[in-house]
Amino acid sequence: MDMPGTGASPSILGLADIGAAMVPLVGGKAANLGVLTAAGLSVPEGFCLTTEAYRQATGADGHVQGRLSELHTALKATADDDLAALAELAARAREAVLSAPVPPETLEAIERAYGALGHDVPVAVRSSATAEDLPSASFAGQQDTYLNVVGAASVVEAVRNCWASLWTDRAVSYRASRGIDPAAVALAVVVQRMVDAKAAGVLFTANPLTGRRQQAVIDASPGLGEAVVSGAVNPDHFVVDPVTGTVLERRLGDKRIAVRPIPGGGTRTVASNGGAAACLTDRQAAELAALGLQVENRFGAPQDIEWAIAEDGRLWLVQSRPITTLFPVPERAAARPGVRVYLCFSLAQGLTRPITPMGLAALRVIASSVARAARFDVPEPRNGPSPYAEAGQRMYFDLTAVARSATGRRIVPRVFDVMEARSATVLRRVFEDPRFSVTRRTPLGMLRHVVPAAVHARVPETLLRALFRPAAALRRANRLARGFGDSLEAPADATPLQRLDHTEHLLGARIFPVVPAILPLPALGFAALALAGKLLGGGRWDDLQVVLRGLPNNVTTEMDLELWRLARVIRNDGESRAAMAARGPAALAVDYRSGDLPSELQAGVARFMGQYGHRAVAEIDVGMPRWSDDPTHILGVLANYLRLEDSSMAPDVQFSNAAEEAEACVDRLVAEARARSRLRGAAVRAALRRARMFTGLRELPKYLLVVRLAAVRKELALIGTALADAGVVAQADDVFFLDLVEARAGLEQASGPRLTDFRALVERRRAAYAQELERRHVPRVLLSDGTEPERLQPAGTQGVPAVPGALAGSPASAGTVTAAARVILDPVGAHLEPGEILVAPSTDPGWTPLFLTAGGLVMEMGGPNSHGAVVAREYGIPAVVGVPDATLRLATGQKITVDGGAGTVVPA
Repeated sequence: MDMPGTGASPSILGLADIGAAMVPLVGGKAANLGVLTAAGLSVPEGFCLTTEAYRQATGADGHVQGRLSELHTALKATADDDLAALAELAARAREAVLSAPVPPETLEAIERAYGALGHDVPVAVRSSATAEDLPSASFAGQQDTYLNVVGAASVVEAVRNCWASLWTDRAVSYRASRGIDPAAVALAVVVQRMVDAKAAGVLFTANPLTGRRQQAVIDASPGLGEAVVSGAVNPDHFVVDPVTGTVLERRLGDKRIAVRPIPGGGTRTVASNGGAAACLTDRQAAELAALGLQVENRFGAPQDIEWAIAEDGRLWLVQSRPITTLFPVPERAAARPGVRVYLCFSLAQGLTRPITPMGLAALRVIASSVARAARFDVPEPRNGPSPYAEAGQRMYFDLTAVARSATGRRIVPRVFDVMEARSATVLRRVFEDPRFSVTRRTPLGMLRHVVPAAVHARVPETLLRALFRPAAALRRANRLARGFGDSLEAPADATPLQRLDHTEHLLGARIFPVVPAILPLPALGFAALALAGKLLGGGRWDDLQVVLRGLPNNVTTEMDLELWRLARVIRNDGESRAAMAARGPAALAVDYRSGDLPSELQAGVARFMGQYGHRAVAEIDVGMPRWSDDPTHILGVLANYLRLEDSSMAPDVQFSNAAEEAEACVDRLVAEARARSRLRGAAVRAALRRARMFTGLRELPKYLLVVRLAAVRKELALIGTALADAGVVAQADDVFFLDLVEARAGLEQASGPRLTDFRALVERRRAAYAQELERRHVPRVLLSDGTEPERLQPAGTQGVPAVPGALAGSPASAGTVTAAARVILDPVGAHLEPGEILVAPSTDPGWTPLFLTAGGLVMEMGGPNSHGAVVAREYGIPAVVGVPDATLRLATGQKITVDGGAGTVVPA
């Protein structure tokens, strides 16, 4: 129902006059109510004071305007973690707003609009912020709401208080944490007729706990919905199928209190005896769920809805906002029949952050080359093979075929047992779902694709050579590695389009062959280790971990030790040491790029960059700067190394000791086996020799792949420069927020008519990428209906810890250490004191320089043979991986005990 008679004031609009595009004028809440009203849904009639009214009120008085302007500047300059300073500034801003006189024309407009609702009609007065109730950020509860307001004067006072609530401590802190300019925000206010509610509450059109779409979740309580929204009551809880109307779950709350309106204005909390019976019938719950589905379809996204049922039984929608916490459904899921299961390959690579659009485009082409090598049909390589999918700017793969294959069910979870143990646990649970029953019981279909690809890559030959001539196999691997860096650059005189052709050739034909050429050797190394364990009688995990310490032939370890050697050079050069102590990493990086560092430091960093500058954090994403592009991270790590004073803790000493310990362990195990039989002893020696020789090569395929990705990035950067010079994009690195098809279109349009606004496209994508950077939870496994199987039942990889309060994970590197935790979400610029326990979401080679001075490691991701676990064992630091939400449950400075053998983390 629309609001009649609101007059022509630009500061007030009836809800029926508001559209979805009017957020800057009316705020998110009012815009959404306008959409619902236009759709003919039951929305209480009312009006909206626009942001223009707020600006008129705070700008009419020059003194108030000046105070707010100063406060905006101060807030913008205040760090988002300085809560005390933010709170003090917020209080001053509220005081300034409350002191501002409401302009006479606004007073008149409010009185006229309120009078049109009826004489002294009770209304709800709700804040509607311009950055509120949007898909990118939900500000629910950040500003104030006033219920059962009666009389024009009371409405004006409530409006004034709503304006002031734009500057509550929580709202100011929330905006600061998201980098929202204080001067850019304003507040609209919605005034709606109150519903005399018999029952009220909230409705989620998707299950917020499991992520499942089209499963309505309803919380209901007698009286006004404030009791449910504020958490003051234990409500009735319903889960409903909105299509069939079936109530899937019903749980009654105690409902001991209810919020009721007071005649004349205001509300009160009263005791309620509503606990014995549900405050909704199943029919009403089904009607609510169906209505919620209509609302979701109207907005095109799952919604968080507040509703009320009047005494006459009529159902009213009070407000609706997007559910911002849901992880997106994979983009290809809707086009495929039935429920499907997706695995996050980004997480399997130790990458929790989003991938840039060009990074995803590159990975699609690489994935297509893998599929084509296995003789799968890939119609358009730029789109990726059919199992490839993207969600939340992360890379997923459709594992439905694996789930339906008896062979796949046996092999894939076992692979993830050592790569990412929690994913293996979740997958096994998914395989129990009858919707993924086995339809292929023989491996013939898989072998038809795997065997020809393996033969073409000469995998059998590689394995036989490693078995019978291990030294020759190692020499061949090193020879291949040296050759993989040849002829990667396009000719110097190549045009931008020719460079793009060369880039796509590298991605489609020159990158994947690295993997089958090298990977069989570390695979054989791990198999040999497992064989040795069986020959020794099983149950020797602790001894076998020792065997893997101080491994040779590991390019990541060699890189980290080279960086440590550079740190020693700096320590022994007074000028370099003084520069490192006096300046931060960012300033040192500027000096390095201009050649102004002390000579020893400049030359040493240049040597390191010449060998390892192609590496980066999140290096499988070509959109991420390489260390040679930005050496800030490496200079920060060097600064960390210089704080290590104990020579016995020096990384090279620890690595050497670890290697000696491993060789001694090998001798002991061989002697033990020989005592049983000479043949068994010889077999154990051969197995352990190959395990130590080849397991360290685990890092080499990715290292070589990254060499080629760095070459791809270099070509794309030159293409980006051409696009920027032509004005197609604003700056050269905008190319990484396009994909390959768009980059080609941009080059073709550089000298012709502009058919696409690439600048606007890049701006939208940069904003979406920045939003995804804030996401802390990424599902390992995701179903096509949005369900996160891991949330259906807590999955501990090692069961319930014996020690109360302990966090459980997978044992990764034996040993026990008690020290202060250091939670690090991004290694760039991270500060890690020697001996602290590194707590991270995951790690890739870009993180490992931090391992050299860490006392221990705790990771949310990973399995016993994931990257972080392998490197931790080599350095001999205790490590536990696969610890759920470790970065949230542990805090920097908190003393913890890491038991790498038991797989537990115990807070002190």
